[in-house]
Amino acid sequence: MRKSFLLFVSFFLLFGMTAIYSSAEEKAESAIFAGGCFWCMEADFEKLNGIKEVISGYIGGTSKNPTYNNYGKTGHIEAVQIFFDPSVISYAELLEIFWVNIDPLDKNGQFCDRGHEYSTAVFYLTTEQKQLASKSKTLLENSGILEKPVETPLIKAGEFFPAENYHQNYYKNSSTKYKYYRYRCGRDQRLKELWGKTTIREKNLTTTTIYQKPDLQQLAEKLTPLEFDVTQNDATEPPFNNKYWDNKREGIYVDIVSGEPLFSSVDKYKSGTGWPSFTKPLADASLIKKKDNSWFSMRTELRSKFADSHLGHLFNDGPKPEGLRYCINSAALRFVAKNELEKEGYPNYLVLFQN
Repeated sequence: MRKSFLLFVSFFLLFGMTAIYSSAEEKAESAIFAGGCFWCMEADFEKLNGIKEVISGYIGGTSKNPTYNNYGKTGHIEAVQIFFDPSVISYAELLEIFWVNIDPLDKNGQFCDRGHEYSTAVFYLTTEQKQLASKSKTLLENSGILEKPVETPLIKAGEFFPAENYHQNYYKNSSTKYKYYRYRCGRDQRLKELWGKTTIREKNLTTTTIYQKPDLQQLAEKLTPLEFDVTQNDATEPPFNNKYWDNKREGIYVDIVSGEPLFSSVDKYKSGTGWPSFTKPLADASLIKKKDNSWFSMRTELRSKFADSHLGHLFNDGPKPEGLRYCINSAALRFVAKNELEKEGYPNYLVLFQN
């Protein structure tokens, strides 16, 4: 009888709360990049999965409502504002795509377009974006791929002004003129010289390249039976009887399979469910959300992006203001303590624990 009661409690705690695709999660985040001609930048980004909209416009100047006829005189530069779904593509990935679609070594314009109005820049909108952009730029400079220092600055975003309607979706609406311009300007030829023939869809420049999933035989040897069952077979560990449900130490939680950073102790809270619970993932974590109709309920499953590990589920019974609870299996996680972050290869997360 006691065993049946405990099973019922476990079932209720895990499945009795309604999972969601909340409106907060569905809201797109935005990013602003300048990379020379905004027609080309719009075309490069709009083709990617997870991109909701790309708007060509002007930013960085000293006046209101610049136009195509005067934006260069007022200090504005051509840029694009990108609205994206962070559950599909992360800001860190957008940075990778940005770098290999520009010439970051040229501070006097881009390709055949010369002058300040065609210069490059990352316009960050939040402190998190600034940190990620700085990390990405440093990694690029230290990668050995480029022979000279990166000239592209990181600038706090001011007001973004959408360009005239005829500039929006120019690569679609005026495809012949666009293709001729892009060829004449030498953009793709120069990008090949800088980055080789490999496209951004096949090549990553940042630490995402180290987040690899071993084959199943290696995983079977590396993981405990429970860890393997949870991450590879979508199993659920018992509540209150797992490694991290009551862990109060400072640090981050990474995928036990690949090591990709997922959550921070800063966002961990005591949910009373018996599983590690977080109000949000790390800013550069790219969790995959999937509909889960098992166990007679509609839930949102959470998986890691690079290893495709089953992590847990997302519920809408968390603390305000967002009201989200990322309910994660301890068996899918490895904890990296604050004092071990640099040694373990995660030094950029030390900023989370600075007072």
